[in-house]
This record gives sequence, C-alpha cells and structure tokens, in this order.
Amino acid sequence: MKFPELETDRLYLIEIGKQHAESLFDILSREEVTRYGGIETLLRLEESQRIIHSFRSSYINERGIQWGMVLKDTGRFIGTVGLNHLNKSNKRAEIGYEVHPDYRRKYYTWEAVREVLRFSFHELELHRIAAMAFPHNMPSTNLLKKVGFQEEGTLRNYLYFNKESQDVRIFSLLNSEYSALNSGSLSPAFYRD
Repeated sequence: MKFPELETDRLYLIEIGKQHAESLFDILSREEVTRYGGIETLLRLEESQRIIHSFRSSYINERGIQWGMVLKDTGRFIGTVGLNHLNKSNKRAEIGYEVHPDYRRKYYTWEAVREVLRFSFHELELHRIAAMAFPHNMPSTNLLKKVGFQEEGTLRNYLYFNKESQDVRIFSLLNSEYSALNSGSLSPAFYRD
C-alpha cells in the first residue's frame, strides 16, 4: 500500500522513515514541544526510532497516518502532522501535530493541517475530524479555530501527563462545515485563506 505523500506551497508531507529519527528526536526531546502534546519528552534516540516504527505499524493497520513536514526549499524536517484514531468505518479521525520551535509562528503547521484536512475529507471521505488541546495551549486552539474547528467542551482529567491528570479541550470539524468554509458560503471572522 503506497503512502499518500502530499504537498503544499512550502512543504512536502512525507512518510516518516528511520532516516528522520534524529530530526524527530530533536523535536520530541524538547519539553517546550512535548508539554503541549501530552507525550513524555524523549531522552534517547532509540525512543524516536520506536515512534517511527509505530507510525508505520499504525499506517499498515489503517489506524492512522503520520506525515513528516519537510521544507521544500531546504529539505529540513521540521515537524509532524497526522491522523490518529483513524476509523474508516465510522468515517472519523483525530488530527495532531508537533513542530520544531524554530518554525513556529510561520504558518507551516497551518499549511500542513489544511492539506491534511483536504485529503481527509476529499480522498478518505471522512465525516468528522477531532482535535484536542490543553486549556493553556492557545497557539493550537487558535490554529484549530482558524481552519474552522468548533469547540465542543472540556474532557475533565482526560490525560494522565506529568504525573497528574489533565483536562483537554475537544474540538471538531465536520465534512459539511469544511465544504461550506471552502466553497465560500460561510466566512467566519477567524477564517483566512
């Protein structure tokens, strides 16, 4: 089964392989990245290799698709974006992403998320994409709202992270909402093309 590589104006979204282990480790070994992702900060390169193996396994078993974000102009691996908890029979998934701190606030994640949404709704024909964010993670919350996600509420004590239970905010975007946003029939103030 061929991995669905995608492309945006500035990024290639590619399959993450063992050649990306050091770059992934560089991202996920930073507490400033992992504190928002609900994952433990990596301490050893072998941990990133195991994560890459799990990405491949998840794809083969149709439970998820994880892309690496690579800059077109330099070839630098700057982060990941992907679908987790993919359930094709119920036509839903959950989106998640991590980006190297040097590439924040440059709209790379926004660009990648928009392309993954297009692929998810048009090619996978999903009906619902969910996303979760910690209450204090305003950059992620703002990104989700900019691409059209609606907040559904707070899941109390949903994740056990950093030795304590954490609340998360749950967001969703439906295929019908995505289609309306991208056809121009809806234009909320936060939506920017």
